[in-house]
Amino acid sequence: MNLSFFDQFTSPCLLGIPLILLSMLFPALLLPAPDNRWITNRLSTLQLWFSHLITKQLMTPLNKGGHKWALILTSLMMFLLMINLLGLLPYTFTPTTQLSMNMALAFPLWLATLLTGLRNQPSISLGHLLPEGTPTPLIPALILIETTSLLIRPLALGVRLTANLTAGHLLIQLISTATTALLPIIPAVSILTASILLLL
Repeated sequence: MNLSFFDQFTSPCLLGIPLILLSMLFPALLLPAPDNRWITNRLSTLQLWFSHLITKQLMTPLNKGGHKWALILTSLMMFLLMINLLGLLPYTFTPTTQLSMNMALAFPLWLATLLTGLRNQPSISLGHLLPEGTPTPLIPALILIETTSLLIRPLALGVRLTANLTAGHLLIQLISTATTALLPIIPAVSILTASILLLL
């Protein structure tokens, strides 16, 4: 079977059914089922402490009005943390290496923040399209450029995140391939590349 380095980023299938949904739902199975010992359970206490810590870290720089985003942002952070940690296990798949997953998370949140800003503070939000002190002849072109920049921001950030994740996985794949290829030929260099792989 002839495989390329990019085959590791294709969603694994079982009987023709993509397993990405199962891998995204798996973190929910780690949450305890409610029972009469739910509050005093050590696992749930640890999870509540961890979610409280993440929420405090996220919301400390924001004013009181921004705290209404606490639930969605904390849920997103914990979801991303869980699926990325599960992706570190051998023979598993990291859904955030897919552009579709990153765009599906980035676009609604970007649109929600944009529309909320336009609704609550329209003059300040529109004021970002024209920097202060712009010469008069450049105003129409600059507004067009800033609007385009604002509209392609989720796409640019999603592509950048996907490229960073893909590059890291590809680097690990290349070094591990070099390690196994060099083992029978030059064992000393193979041990050196294996230690670089371990450090990576």
